[in-house]
Amino acid sequence: MDVKIINAFVDGTVSVLKTMAFVEPKAGSPYIKNDDFAHGDISGIIGLAGSFKGSLALSFSSTCILNIVSNMLGEQITEINNDIIDAVGEITNMVSGAARKNLEMDHLAINSSLPTVIFGKDHKITHVMGGPSIIIPFETDNGSFVVDICIGEENHSKPPGD
Repeated sequence: MDVKIINAFVDGTVSVLKTMAFVEPKAGSPYIKNDDFAHGDISGIIGLAGSFKGSLALSFSSTCILNIVSNMLGEQITEINNDIIDAVGEITNMVSGAARKNLEMDHLAINSSLPTVIFGKDHKITHVMGGPSIIIPFETDNGSFVVDICIGEENHSKPPGD
């Protein structure tokens, strides 16, 4: 996978969480994931299509997402509830949007689907392209999360209307 694509998602993630939740996530070293198990307690997943096809998932530990959403809403939330579920979908959508905006500068036009949220112990993430994905681990002062990206080959044909 092209490093500019990975960097777009890293930059989008950091930007969204700093702006919306006043959290400063620190990215770790990316690695290849070869199974379907999520690396968190709750995950948002969104499909991507256009210049390339694939999907993006964000998987958060409970302590991490409770802190992020508490910061976003300005109130202390202590358990996974509908506000958390909605926020994970919205965060996934915002990260996707920020990354897609970054990729437009490299002339890559990407659209996204609506996000889906999955939660529970040992839940699985099945990417639309199948196969291995790239995990970018992040640490915050209140727990960890990962960005999980699975991208297929770049589509070199022109988008409709060009």
